[in-house]
Amino acid sequence: MVSVAEITPVDHSAPGRTARALAFLRRHRVFAVAFALGGVLRLVTMLGYGPAMWFNDSYEYVSVALHPRPHPIRPSGYGFWMMILKPFHSFALVVFTQHLMGLATAALIYALLRRRFALPKWGATLAAAPVLFDAYQIQLEQLIMSDSMFMLLVVGVVTMVLWHRRMSWKLGAVVGLLLALTWLTRSIGLPILALVVAYLVVKRTSWKAVVAVIVACAVPILSYMGWFAASMGKFAMTNSDGLILYMRTAIFADCSKMNIDKYKEIQLLLLCINDPVDQRKDYAQWYLWGQGGGGTGTGEVLHRWGAGKKFTEITNEAASAFATRAIMSQPGDYLTVVARDFFRAFRWDRRQFPDAATFNMYEFRPYYDLDTNGRPKRLPNWPAYQGRTDTDAFSYEQGPPETRIVSPFAEIMSSYQDVFYLRGIMLGGIMLVGLYGVAVRWRSVGGPVALPWLGAFGLLLAPAATAEFDYRYVLPAVPLACIAAGITLRRGITWGRPRPTSASASEPTTVPA
Repeated sequence: MVSVAEITPVDHSAPGRTARALAFLRRHRVFAVAFALGGVLRLVTMLGYGPAMWFNDSYEYVSVALHPRPHPIRPSGYGFWMMILKPFHSFALVVFTQHLMGLATAALIYALLRRRFALPKWGATLAAAPVLFDAYQIQLEQLIMSDSMFMLLVVGVVTMVLWHRRMSWKLGAVVGLLLALTWLTRSIGLPILALVVAYLVVKRTSWKAVVAVIVACAVPILSYMGWFAASMGKFAMTNSDGLILYMRTAIFADCSKMNIDKYKEIQLLLLCINDPVDQRKDYAQWYLWGQGGGGTGTGEVLHRWGAGKKFTEITNEAASAFATRAIMSQPGDYLTVVARDFFRAFRWDRRQFPDAATFNMYEFRPYYDLDTNGRPKRLPNWPAYQGRTDTDAFSYEQGPPETRIVSPFAEIMSSYQDVFYLRGIMLGGIMLVGLYGVAVRWRSVGGPVALPWLGAFGLLLAPAATAEFDYRYVLPAVPLACIAAGITLRRGITWGRPRPTSASASEPTTVPA
């Protein structure tokens, strides 16, 4: 039997394409309106805070774009993206692409939940709403930071894995390349790779596809690590993982409980902090980035070695050994600190943490310091490995790079940010919905809900376990949590019982065109 669609000629003319586009928008008008409003908010942000907003880490990415090299602290993937855009000499273009990444992330959420899991259009739009409308999400896209790219890559990987019921080796290779880009953008990409591979193995994906994922990811990563070894003398991604873990443990590590041999383990003794535990700062990053001194103790010990000598193979390995010893000697203290930071993500209010300077950089009020004339500076003053923030930024922009606050657009977004953002307790509720979806599918090891839910959980837990809580680290977990909740609430789930027709691991669903 021949369908009407097969015998109806397709109009490829310009009016025909326009008609099809309008018909598409009418079919998805709820999401189209939400998408357009999200675009307007981003346009207002660019008009009010152009050409870009700045964070302390921003200068590192600019420096990598100007002086390509493997960075000792973080992978250089985002710096390479800025290097590609460098010929345009426009930070406004950089943040414009990041706003497009945010919108693309929302579109992927909607498409996956609507087309693959048959969530109603309003439900799929609601799942994408936090990415479209959260003021802190929009502000993060306006920052010269890697998070928007990382978020899009992670959601892209999850979408590709869940979209296809059966994965070919070619599709596996594409997923592997995206995972490599994810890892090169942020170090947390490694656990994402492990999660995806474990999911594919549990779901009995063909071994060719799994091997393709691993190989396609390994080739770029190993190439980067070889480049890092040629530059830094160590086959690794960074020289900072041990130091960051040291900062995590510094707020509770008690050398009197760590059984350090004062004759054989001098390096560990040098990393001991003399300040009593109950007198130490309650935010860990000070013990890596602080400026030393303080109290009667050693203050921030690593500052003694200087910024240029801190992130080396020797210091990183010594810090890693110290942190490992602290965790093994004081597991209860470590778990207490991790739990405390993990649950910060689910508070109703947004309390100032880890310090005022960091907290304020996530606000639509980008005043950082005062210049010599007492006027607010709109660039963080942070010494880089090559040059300084202002000189490198000026070189990239070929003009003034400072954030220019323009009325009334700046005031609109500042007022908007006071009200419209996803509160932590709301995120907690979304996570609980996804957890329920995993629980009712326990016979299929969580089904398709497991991948995005575990991804969101891991993105929230990893900073608390290895570094420190930061509001910026919460945002990439939100879209994954929304996907998990959306799949849980899809059609076919009635009081927690899946329909028999949806028993496959990927729960394929046909959506009427």
